[in-house]
Amino acid sequence: MKHFKLSESQIREIFRREERLLPEQTPPFPHVENILSAANKSVIMTHKPRREVESIIKHYGWEEYFVDFVAGDDGFARKSDPESYLYLHKRNQIDLVIGDREIDIIPGKLLGIKTCLFQNNTPGADYYLWDYRDFFKNIHILLNSNRSWLEFKMKGYL
Repeated sequence: MKHFKLSESQIREIFRREERLLPEQTPPFPHVENILSAANKSVIMTHKPRREVESIIKHYGWEEYFVDFVAGDDGFARKSDPESYLYLHKRNQIDLVIGDREIDIIPGKLLGIKTCLFQNNTPGADYYLWDYRDFFKNIHILLNSNRSWLEFKMKGYL
């Protein structure tokens, strides 16, 4: 938004239109479910409204994958503030933060959590991934079965 110098009214209109999209209109990235099914548990941190996130998770039948999430209307500070990440980390012991923007990984770095940027080569992440199909061969982190991954904003909806 900053890059394109969008006005506040343009930003509001984008978000208004996005909220009208149905889950099937913006499917998750290919191969994401393979990662989710391999994880002991996953959590989401998103700026989307809670009702929208719940609708998306239910639409794709992914209720079993996510044990916790923070949504945009939960009252936490926006990214890159680490408040919501700290909340999720205390409850779930996160091992890896995955995001597609630098502001997605900054809170993880501040909390000492490994980070991965998806389709973004901005310096600072521990790992970089361009296709979720390559996750297991490119991400070499020992994931403890008692801990969780933070999955959020996987383009489209998650």
